[in-house]
Amino acid sequence: MNAVVAGITYRAVLGRRRVLLMVLLPLLLIALALVLRWVGSADEKAAVTLMQVYAIGTMLPLLGLIAGTGTIAPEIDDGTIIHLLSKPISRPVIAVTKFVVAASMLAVFAALPTFAAGYLLLRDEAGVAAGFGVGALAGGVAYAAVFLLLGVLTRHAVTVGIIYAVVWENLVGRFVPGARDLSIQQWAQTFADQISTSGFLKSSVAMGFAVPAILVVTIGSVLWAGHRLRSLSLTGEE
Repeated sequence: MNAVVAGITYRAVLGRRRVLLMVLLPLLLIALALVLRWVGSADEKAAVTLMQVYAIGTMLPLLGLIAGTGTIAPEIDDGTIIHLLSKPISRPVIAVTKFVVAASMLAVFAALPTFAAGYLLLRDEAGVAAGFGVGALAGGVAYAAVFLLLGVLTRHAVTVGIIYAVVWENLVGRFVPGARDLSIQQWAQTFADQISTSGFLKSSVAMGFAVPAILVVTIGSVLWAGHRLRSLSLTGEE
């Protein structure tokens, strides 16, 4: 990891308009939790449903897309990545640094608000807050790597990422049994289920599969992104 590259990346991502979405999405989660508590519907079933449908099913992949692609795709699009590639910094180090930045932002904007919303609803009951907080962190790490790779592979990373999140994660991955094993969203829920004792939460993917799957996807995506950066010439052409 390179501290200088990390600092530049943080300033670039947080200085763009997309940071508004990174703030608004978790704020909406907290607001929904407060409304449920205010109207007296803050029971365990409602909390788990909110975490599954919104926190893990909607907010997490969208934040992953914003953070993952935002760390590198805009630089490739406007050509400023060439200035970075001209420095004596290895391409894999650049990829790892971009990934760490994206993953850390997901920890702040996704995992922490998910835990906070769960705690507002149930406090420590059934480990729902802690379970989904850890699940959001694990899923966020994988999303950061996958969407970082997309940002390197294609100039249409946001479009491809939205299609992936909507079609694969929320349609195929949620409703097709065999495809659930290949869904980051389902892996995140497996981590939540492992920690939580709630009877309303039942994961479809075994922990013995989810852990290595996240490791393989995360490490593989970051390594591939670093390798892909090596193919970019200083003229911006492949």
